[in-house]
Amino acid sequence: MPLTMLSRNLHPDPRIRRELVDLLYTSLPQVSAIGLTSVIGAVTLAAMSGDIGYGVISVFIFITAAARIYSLFRYKSRAAQFSDAEVIRWERLYGAGASAFGLALGMLSYRALQIDDDPGAWIAFGLSMSFCVGMVSRAAIRPWIILTTAAILLTPTIVAGLLRPEFAYKVGAVMLVFFWLTLREASKHLSAAFVERLEAKHRLARQATHDFLTGLPNRAAFFQALAEMRSDFAIIAIDLDGFKPVNDRHGHHAGDELLRQVAQRLSFCIGDTGIAARFGGDEFMILKPIAAGEDGREEALALARQAIRDLSMPFLLTDIPVRIGASAGILLDSGTSTIGRAAQLLERVDRALYKAKRAGGSRCVWSDEQSELERATG
Repeated sequence: MPLTMLSRNLHPDPRIRRELVDLLYTSLPQVSAIGLTSVIGAVTLAAMSGDIGYGVISVFIFITAAARIYSLFRYKSRAAQFSDAEVIRWERLYGAGASAFGLALGMLSYRALQIDDDPGAWIAFGLSMSFCVGMVSRAAIRPWIILTTAAILLTPTIVAGLLRPEFAYKVGAVMLVFFWLTLREASKHLSAAFVERLEAKHRLARQATHDFLTGLPNRAAFFQALAEMRSDFAIIAIDLDGFKPVNDRHGHHAGDELLRQVAQRLSFCIGDTGIAARFGGDEFMILKPIAAGEDGREEALALARQAIRDLSMPFLLTDIPVRIGASAGILLDSGTSTIGRAAQLLERVDRALYKAKRAGGSRCVWSDEQSELERATG
C-alpha cells in the first residue's frame, strides 16, 4: 500500500491521535461562520451578475458547507464509541470536507477573474483569505489538512492570475505561492510545539498510573480498573519465588531486567481483555473478566497455572540464564467494587497468596467466601 500524506503524519500513539481529531471537530463556530458568509457572498455575486457560473458555484459552496457542519454534529454525538481506525477515517473525512469547501471558494475566485469581475474577485478573494485565517487555528492540530486545503483553495486563483495578460496579476499569483510556502513552515513549527506539549501531558498522566520500571499499570490504575468492572472477574495475586537470590547474586540491574521480562510474560499471558499490574517489589496482580459459574472458575485456574508455568521458564539476563518460580492466590467476584470493598478483596487474595508461599511456592491457592482450597499446579 503506498504511503499517503495522512499515513506519514499519523501520530504513533492512538490516544494522542484521538485527542487531535477531537480538537479538529471543535471548530463548529469557525466552520459555521465561514460557511454562512461564503454562501451569502456567492449568492450575492450570482444575483448581482446573473452569471450561471456563480450560480453553480453557490450551490457547491452551500452543499459543502452544510456537509461540514453536519459532520461536526455527527462526530460529536458518536465520538465516544469510535475505534482507533474509525478516528482515522473521520480525520480523512474532515480533510476531504475542508478541501471540497476550499475548492468551491477557489473556483469562485477563478470565475471572478475569468469574467473580469473586479468587485466579485475582491469579494471572492476576501472569502478565501477569511477561510485561510480560520484554518490557521487548526494548523497546530493537523497541518496536513491545512496545507492540502490551502493548496486546493489557492490553485484556481493562481491559475487564473497567471492566465490574465496583466503583469500585476501574474505577480499576485506568484505571491500566493510564497504565501502557501510560508503557511507550510508556520504549520510545521506550530504542530511540532503543540504535539510536544500533548506528549508531555500524556507522559505525566502515564507516570501517575504506570510503574516506571516495568511499564505495567500501578496500584492506582489497578483499583481504577477494578472499580470499572461490571461482570464476573478474577483477581490473581502473583509473587515471585526465588527473586531475592537472583537480585543479590547478579545485582540490582539484573533484578530490574528480570522484573521487566516478568512483566512482558504476564502481559502476553493475559491477552487484551485483562490487565497485569505491579504492586511493588516482586508482587504483581492480574485482573481479568471471566464467564459466570464453573466455566469462569476453570478459566481463572487455567490463567493462574499458565502464569506460573510461563514464569518458571528460564530468563536470560545479559547472557546469564536464571530460573525462578511464582506463587499465586486466586479470587473470583462480580459486580461493582467500592474502594473499601476492593481493599477487602485484595486482602483476601493476598492471604491466599501467602498460603501458597508457605506451602512451598510454585502453586496457586483459591480464596473463597466459604473455604480456601489449595490446588497444586501440577
